[in-house]
Amino acid sequence: MSSPVLRVRPRVWIGFAIWIAYVLVVFGVQVASGIPYDEWGDSGSNLFLGGGLSLIVATILLAITTSVLGWWRPALFEDARSHHRWPVFVPILLALTAILTLAVTDWASYDGAFFAASLVLLLVGFTEEMTSRGLMIVALRSRLSEVWVWFLSSAAFGLMHFMNFFLGQDLVPTLIQVGSAFAIGTVFYILRRTTGTLIWAMVLHAVWDFSVFAVGHGNPGPLANALGVLQMTIGILAIAVVWFTFRSTRTADADATV
Repeated sequence: MSSPVLRVRPRVWIGFAIWIAYVLVVFGVQVASGIPYDEWGDSGSNLFLGGGLSLIVATILLAITTSVLGWWRPALFEDARSHHRWPVFVPILLALTAILTLAVTDWASYDGAFFAASLVLLLVGFTEEMTSRGLMIVALRSRLSEVWVWFLSSAAFGLMHFMNFFLGQDLVPTLIQVGSAFAIGTVFYILRRTTGTLIWAMVLHAVWDFSVFAVGHGNPGPLANALGVLQMTIGILAIAVVWFTFRSTRTADADATV
């Protein structure tokens, strides 16, 4: 990967160190709040202290870390985007599903404080993407082929969600969430590769997580039950077509990464 001179040379271990630090910071702040995972949705204050505060702290620390490393550009922009652009239809499907999810959300169940706290959760689009498909991708590309970059960054994103088990979520739902996150993470990876920037993945991630959380509050409409099937289908599609995004627009990069 050709890139401008960076303040710190990318290395694989740096990417995993940042991932571990992110998980520990978010988990530590959430545990310190004293609010169980299954009680976040009870009130605006619970949601902010249980989930939102950790994202604010993580956002600040990630911004500082990225600046110190000098990795903003390679973390946010592809040096050479995917040769095949058509797989972008998968992220488009996820975006449409998010819009449908928001449409069937019981907005009447929201009060001002809860809605304001839920908006803070949009920061997850920056924090989780910068960690797993921003800084980690920069680090992984310093040594590994693009196939491994996709797999390891998506696996790290999935495993990131295992912390919910230690926050009180049952094991089986947590394992399902980890697998689902791997698949949806692949959707975000495809969006980065096809558009040439992580920014759109950050936006979609934020909207998607917000929609999934929103629809679970109050009394969702009858279509809400079908959203899980749609998510699973989109995830399977992403894994099926992600191979086509490994080839770069630059022939030299394509030969090196496929």
